[in-house]
Amino acid sequence: MLTKLVAQHLKAYRPQVAVIIVMQVCAQIAALTLPTINADIINKGVVNVDTSYVTSHSLLMLAVALGQTICQIVAVFLAAQVAMGMGRDIRDAVFTRTLDFSAREISHFGAPSLITRTTNDVQQVQMLVFMTLAMLVGAPIMMVVGVIMAVRADVGLSWIIVAAVILLAVGAGLIVSRMGPLFQRQQQRIDDLNRVVREQITGIRVVRAFARERHEAVRFDVTNSSLRDIQVSVGRTMAAMFPLVMLIMNLSQIAVFWFAAARIDNGQTEVGVLASFTTYLMQILISVMMAVMLVVMWPRAAVCATRIQEVLHTSSSLTIDSEPVTTLPDDPTLLEFRDVTFSYPGASEPVLQDISFTVNRGTTTAIIGSTGAGKTTLVNLIPRLVDVTDGHVLVRGIDVRRYDPESLWSCIGLVPQRPYLFSGTVASNLRDGRSDATDDELWDALRIAQSDDFVSHMDNQLEATIAQGGTNVSGGQRQRLSIARALVKNPQLYIFDDSFSALDVATDSRLRAALDASHGDAAMLIVAQRVSTIRNADQILVLDAGRIVGQGTHDDLITSCPTYIEIVNSQLSIEEAA
Repeated sequence: MLTKLVAQHLKAYRPQVAVIIVMQVCAQIAALTLPTINADIINKGVVNVDTSYVTSHSLLMLAVALGQTICQIVAVFLAAQVAMGMGRDIRDAVFTRTLDFSAREISHFGAPSLITRTTNDVQQVQMLVFMTLAMLVGAPIMMVVGVIMAVRADVGLSWIIVAAVILLAVGAGLIVSRMGPLFQRQQQRIDDLNRVVREQITGIRVVRAFARERHEAVRFDVTNSSLRDIQVSVGRTMAAMFPLVMLIMNLSQIAVFWFAAARIDNGQTEVGVLASFTTYLMQILISVMMAVMLVVMWPRAAVCATRIQEVLHTSSSLTIDSEPVTTLPDDPTLLEFRDVTFSYPGASEPVLQDISFTVNRGTTTAIIGSTGAGKTTLVNLIPRLVDVTDGHVLVRGIDVRRYDPESLWSCIGLVPQRPYLFSGTVASNLRDGRSDATDDELWDALRIAQSDDFVSHMDNQLEATIAQGGTNVSGGQRQRLSIARALVKNPQLYIFDDSFSALDVATDSRLRAALDASHGDAAMLIVAQRVSTIRNADQILVLDAGRIVGQGTHDDLITSCPTYIEIVNSQLSIEEAA
């Protein structure tokens, strides 16, 4: 899984990878040449007291070392460039795929897990690629050539190299075999920690309102301690690696000196050969140690790559037609629900059943019902935040599933139940509706949404700062700015999903009057809890347990729909309602 993921993204960086390999080969050849020159200096220059020979070959060593350094710098620079670019590409791919997900896929993965997969998981894969290009490419070259050079230097001592490499490989294999499951659990604990922190920061007002600070602190500590325990287990396992490597390296060096002493004493080996053989041994073991370090990183990167692949290989449940409709036809019926039924995955009963109604241009349709009646689910079917289980939702006579998503969304202005503003300014948030809107158009939208009064008193007015989520404005102001954002878009269909609940009655009345006077031939679909908000609608749909139990004007329903009468009586007297 990891190899396939990395290979897919390295194709775009083939020239840089080729240069890295060449630089690594040159650097390793230079590194393996140095011990040979050093042995010649000792055997021919020092023993024969030949100063000119020592000087010339020392300068040659410096030149080779300088070349090796330059090659390594170039290789590491390009490796960083390739790894960081690959990380950028993978993050972009994960984020782009996430944007295509419906609410079903988002709920399946969870926002905290998607954040972890886009950041931490990609970083682990990125680091492995960097270390591989910067170190592992040269390690096999150094190992193979080093073994050849060491055997040429002294065949009798070569068995020490074989024994050291085998011991290192066995030790590393035992340690790595334990680390895969630990890394899997570690990434899951990071997901859990992100989820808890995100919940506590987002719900800080609720935490304080109910004095749950101590409880949430304990909850965070439990999750944090769980992650710590896993990380300690990983650290303990990894801690055994480097002492093992150093022990084998030191024992190998002692063995070389021990067995070489007798060979030097009887003239079978020269001192310079011993020096070069020792250097080759260290280089071979260092290359093995580099490979071991990457092997240690591999299990975690493999787990992270698998998690990334899960996102990339998950297709959105909202499929796009092979030949999507890009132009909305001219049809007087702007919106039609035809025998619509919808069920959430795993639900025992449908949320919506047999929903049928039409919305014509220039009309206002209201939806009212008790909590959980399916009002928000119904309006979410129009912009395809979720898709119908059965039946058809038609815009301008064509099923929404046949439209190109951009074309469908361009004709809909949605104000969600929970208004959300992005960090930036008032103007930047309003221009999410239409990027080329002028300042005058923004002020017009603010006036209709009853927001111009407080925006005009803010510092810098349209350029006033908006915090993430709109936390620096009140709930009612946030709701009105969300309405203004939809108005800037100037769509053919406005969908207000309980968008007036945070407004006082007077502001609600003024806003609705301004909407009625300005929406032209655009249709409005209003989900509301207050009867006063919808009593003048051209059509009112009464939902109960996912079914339409009443349909008509306010005057029709007040005499014919028991559910509507019950709602009215809970808010107004019959005389006031009439």
